[in-house]
Amino acid sequence: MDDAQQPPPPRDEVRDQGRVREFFTARAARWDDRFPEDGSRFAAAVAELGLRPGDAVLDAGCGTGRALAPLRAAVGPRGTVLGADLTPAMLAAAVRAGRDAEAQLLLADVARLPLRNGALDAVFGAGLLSHLPDPAEDLAELARVVRPGGSLALFHPLGRAALAARHGRPLTAEDLRAEANLRPLLAGSGWRLLSYADEDDRFLAVASRTLGPVPRR
Repeated sequence: MDDAQQPPPPRDEVRDQGRVREFFTARAARWDDRFPEDGSRFAAAVAELGLRPGDAVLDAGCGTGRALAPLRAAVGPRGTVLGADLTPAMLAAAVRAGRDAEAQLLLADVARLPLRNGALDAVFGAGLLSHLPDPAEDLAELARVVRPGGSLALFHPLGRAALAARHGRPLTAEDLRAEANLRPLLAGSGWRLLSYADEDDRFLAVASRTLGPVPRR
C-alpha cells in the first residue's frame, strides 16, 4: 500500500513526543516479559474488528507488535498490515521478535500519519487512549485515514478497575475510557461507538467511522 503514504497533514500545535519516547524507551527491552499472558486477549480483540481478507489495517501505537500476527491472520497475505509507533526502541523490539514479517513498520506519530484519506479499513489501538496528548484531535486523525464505515478498536488487556488497582490509584469519573466520556469523545471525532466492554481481563470499545467529513477543531 505504498500509494497510500504521503506527507502528513499540517498541525499547528507542538507535541510533547520526547516524554512519550522516554517512557517507552526505558521499558521496550522487557515490555513483552511484563505481560506474557496477553497474547490470547489481543487475538480475541482483533477478532471483533470484523476484518476480511484483503483489508488494510493499522496498529496505532503498535509498540512491540503483539497485535500484528492476529491482524495479519485476519487480512491474509493479500491484505495490508501497518504498525506505527513513535518510539524507535519499541519498533526495534518488534523486529527482534520477528514481528516485522507480519507488517510494515512505520516510525510515526499516530496523530500525524503519513497516509492518504480513507486509506484503511480499520485501526486497532492497544493502550492508546491514555497516551494521546489531544484525544479528540488525535482520534479525528485516525478517522481521517479510515474509510467511512470502517472500524476502530480501542483495547487494553485489563479493564479500567483492574488497571487502576495495578497502578495503586482510584478509578475516577474523569477517566476517558469510561463509557460516559468515551462515547461523546468518539462522536465528536468521526466515530460512532458500537460496543463497549469493561471487564477485569479486558477493555474493548469498537466504533464505526461515520459518514461525511472528519470534525476538526
